[in-house]
Amino acid sequence: MFRGRYERTIDAKGRTSVPARYRDVLDSLGERRVILTSALDPCLVAYTMPEWTAFEERLSKLPQFDRAVQKLKRIYVSGAVECEIDESGRILIPPTLREHAVLKKDVMWAGSGKYAELWDKDTWRRYFDSTEDERREISNRLGELGL
Repeated sequence: MFRGRYERTIDAKGRTSVPARYRDVLDSLGERRVILTSALDPCLVAYTMPEWTAFEERLSKLPQFDRAVQKLKRIYVSGAVECEIDESGRILIPPTLREHAVLKKDVMWAGSGKYAELWDKDTWRRYFDSTEDERREISNRLGELGL
């Protein structure tokens, strides 16, 4: 499970270090890579290979002509890239994915359980700092979901 928030930087070549705790998760699975893809929000999503495979299997069972399913495939599946973690614990983020998330120098890794998100640090702050009305809406929705 990916937990916690970690600030990192991206170098001129587009590399950033994967937080040590996230690498520990990958090591426990015998993995030295993540599947990195574009998200619905202006960020990237990193999956372990087993989680990505399970996601693709669930997606393949959904109606192929449903517009929401098509859109999700176009965003998530077409953007997916297998990224190897180098000996220094870094991954190279392809330019198209850096553009999607508008990643500059400072980034934020944010654990979300089965996956982690990678945000531009300033964008993360804007999204994280929601308004009181938005928090109330979210709270009500979570209550409806039983949380």
